[in-house]
Amino acid sequence: MRCVEVSPKVIGIARHRLQTDGQGVSTLVAFHGCPLHCRYCLNPQSLNNGRYWKRYDCRTLYEEVKVDELYFLATGGGVTFGGGEPCLQSEFIGKFRELCGKEWLLTVETSLNVGQEYVERLLPVVDRFIIDIKDMNPDIYKQYTGRDNEAVVCNLRLLVERGRGEDMLVRVPLIPGYNTDKDRGKSCRQLEMMGIKYFDLFTYKMN
Repeated sequence: MRCVEVSPKVIGIARHRLQTDGQGVSTLVAFHGCPLHCRYCLNPQSLNNGRYWKRYDCRTLYEEVKVDELYFLATGGGVTFGGGEPCLQSEFIGKFRELCGKEWLLTVETSLNVGQEYVERLLPVVDRFIIDIKDMNPDIYKQYTGRDNEAVVCNLRLLVERGRGEDMLVRVPLIPGYNTDKDRGKSCRQLEMMGIKYFDLFTYKMN
């Protein structure tokens, strides 16, 4: 099968992750590049222009992660694409699916702050979406990320409308200095009204 002639920057590949970035045993592939500039970015190397990345074409990445295929198949796991913002590599992920077939679980960890065309491309090929929404309040969101959250809301609605509600885990963090438990409760209620069922509530740990 032919892969798209694109070699995105990858800042890291982490193997043997159990129930961390998806179901079963998974391998995390973290892409370089993100539209957000979060105050407490967990992967700042995804934004800088230094040499913290390596380019991978689709075939090379597939061959590297394929070594754990037995673990994926035995546990219902697979590959989780994170970053950075993996949705920006939607075409690459689609071609990766052609190589790995339907048996691997493909997950994306995303902010969903991208154009709908990127999410549309992923709908036929991605099994699960892990979504970090920061906060649903647009003022809090912009203060923390430097961007509006209009695209996030639109893409959440798109996923629900396309029947992917069961495949979504929405992370709703408590961000010290930016939102409160009350703000987080409001976010959860707004998300529930949109038809979203599954949440991961946690607190950002600041150094």
